[in-house]
Amino acid sequence: MKRLSLNTVTGGTLIAVLLATAASGALWTPYDPLAISFRAKLGAPTVAHWLGTDEFGRDVLSRIMAGAATSVWISLLTVTVAVVLGTAIGVFSGYVRGWVDRIVMAFNDALLAFPGILLALGLLAVVGANKYGIIVALGLAYAPSVARIMRGTVLSLREQEFIASSRVIGNSEGYTMLRHVLPNCLAPLTVLATSMFGWALLAESALSFLGLGVPPPAPTWGNMLASSRPYIGQAVWLGIFPGLCISMTLLGINLLGDAIRDRLDPRMRGTA
Repeated sequence: MKRLSLNTVTGGTLIAVLLATAASGALWTPYDPLAISFRAKLGAPTVAHWLGTDEFGRDVLSRIMAGAATSVWISLLTVTVAVVLGTAIGVFSGYVRGWVDRIVMAFNDALLAFPGILLALGLLAVVGANKYGIIVALGLAYAPSVARIMRGTVLSLREQEFIASSRVIGNSEGYTMLRHVLPNCLAPLTVLATSMFGWALLAESALSFLGLGVPPPAPTWGNMLASSRPYIGQAVWLGIFPGLCISMTLLGINLLGDAIRDRLDPRMRGTA
């Protein structure tokens, strides 16, 4: 039996903890994450409040759990939008080629010239700063990256002998794309989607930190970091715990993404 790599174990453990926290935060938290108690404001970590309380006396652990559920949900839907839209564009453009490919890729490259977070900021100005606005904005911002990678993969696949064989036996172009081209794009798409989950989570945290994410008082890791700035001297835990959650999550995603790449890439199997 092949041993699991350190990246797989560490990354998988961190992501499992994230998903368990998000699932728990969506169903149950020790306290109401929105309940205010001025008697308990800026309380240090205790047995009653493991991670302390914030400036309104709200339990930090409960808000981190609820924020995890929000961040994971937004990130998953963002990746879904980007992958579905980008894959459709990239597979179609790479398979059809010709003037259609040139026009589509010219527009795609123009979007890639803008950093994803700046493009998302522009889109948020149109769709509005809310949970679903973030999903739409980030999904559209990351779709060009998926389209570019899928197009390159399809261009290399469409010249393979099994694609020519599918045409020879009379299969339509649409059937060939769906039955033979698209399944062979899953390996690079899986690696990209894993990394993109981390991009989306970090971008959502950054937008929330700037006040353009999920509106308060709903907790997210980004707006918890933003609200901790005035109290960093007297209640350092308000910034440390959300920051650690973001850092550990991104570390887990990166490690797991590397492990998935090593497993799916034939050139890396001998070194994994």
